[in-house]
Amino acid sequence: MSTKLFVGSLPWSVDDTTLKTAFEKHGSVVSAKVIMDRDTGKSRGFGFVEMGNQADAINAIRALNETELKGRNIVVNQAKERN
Repeated sequence: MSTKLFVGSLPWSVDDTTLKTAFEKHGSVVSAKVIMDRDTGKSRGFGFVEMGNQADAINAIRALNETELKGRNIVVNQAKERN
């Protein structure tokens, strides 16, 4: 079963492909999406990555949380469901 991760503090220059590439080194990536502002079309500075399974998700969190991506330290944790 896939696991969705929240990725925060993204640099404005990161796109879906860059995000996916960063996570592929740590397991199978089902999808990667940088959230864009609907009015300006610019990144909102966060996104979501869906990993293929729980083990890959844990591996990615351990490897990437508080690490540098394109000049900024990113935050990676398991995404929470919206109420």
